Amino acid sequence: MKQHFTRWLPAIAKTAVAKTTDLAQNRRAVLTAAGVAALGGLAFGPTAVAAPVTSGPHAGAKAAIDLATGKKTATETVKSGLTTGSDKVPSKADRPERDRLMPHGVEGAQSRIPLDDAQLDNAKAIVKAAKESGVGERGAVIGVATSLQESKLYNLGHLGAYNDHDSEGLFQQRPSSGWGTSEQITDPEYASKAFFGALKNVGGWQDLPLTTAAQTVQVSAYPYAYAQWEEQAADIVQQVW
Repeated sequence: MKQHFTRWLPAIAKTAVAKTTDLAQNRRAVLTAAGVAALGGLAFGPTAVAAPVTSGPHAGAKAAIDLATGKKTATETVKSGLTTGSDKVPSKADRPERDRLMPHGVEGAQSRIPLDDAQLDNAKAIVKAAKESGVGERGAVIGVATSLQESKLYNLGHLGAYNDHDSEGLFQQRPSSGWGTSEQITDPEYASKAFFGALKNVGGWQDLPLTTAAQTVQVSAYPYAYAQWEEQAADIVQQVW
């Protein structure tokens, strides 16, 4: 159960003010309860089944996005937005160094899921916000790993009966806890900057294990679940940085 975030509100208010004039333009498609139902449990829950990154469509994810956006393309083939070594990888000179991404190594067994274009776009939004917030590559890894755990990098709308209280968006932030309005926290840019604003208020966050830094911000019922995504988060950040 997430708890209130009042101690983070000053940082959130300063660093995550939504631009209402272009909110609609910046927002990605928000998955609704109907869309999430098609994920078959992948998009929520304390853990996810480890799976290899593939070049094919993410099973269930395409159906969920189609339902959420009103498209009827259930048979359409969709390429994965992220692979283990493709032309989307920046040149070697531009990639962040591995020791900056994972300075403490990984903690415990690692999970991995295939990503589609919607998830990759959301990951890019998190990385972009990390750069603009000044938390750098390590902050980006913490942000992506947190979103992988909280929403599997889907910009989730209100899930009705499936909702954890009023949690929404990439980081499952709650309006009732002061993170912002429903419209704001389902805007990837706003949500990411709110997360990073709170992270920057954690003393010595750069030197903390990922799961400790993430948990201090999120106050989750599953405090050690973030650690399982560190390796994939580092791979993603290295590829899209």
